[in-house]
Amino acid sequence: MRKKILFALKGIAVIIMLQTLFFKFSAANQSVELFTKIAGEHEAYLRIGTGIIELIASILLFTSKNSWLGAFMTLGVMSGAILGHITILGISHNNDGGLLFGAAVYIFIVALVVLINQRKKIFILGKHF
Repeated sequence: MRKKILFALKGIAVIIMLQTLFFKFSAANQSVELFTKIAGEHEAYLRIGTGIIELIASILLFTSKNSWLGAFMTLGVMSGAILGHITILGISHNNDGGLLFGAAVYIFIVALVVLINQRKKIFILGKHF
């Protein structure tokens, strides 16, 4: 039962991350505007780089051996997203009612749960936890 719940939580998080990739990779106006607020003239590097990391993390989250690595990468990306919202963008960006921020928090929590669940598979550290 626990595996099924974790699978569903990961599935929702990955669907959210993959859905945002279309906007990042197609340079949709909303995505360009958001990343410009954060990175200025370097928005394309941050936008595309974030998308690539999210894509790799999404794939790794569903590999049994490396799901911890996908969770770790996801924690990093979502930490940046959460901090970006708190410090620069605001919780509610473009009158979205905090939807993007809430999605980032949800994905962060799921990644943390996965990382804790998979902690024994982390090379070097796994033996100690």
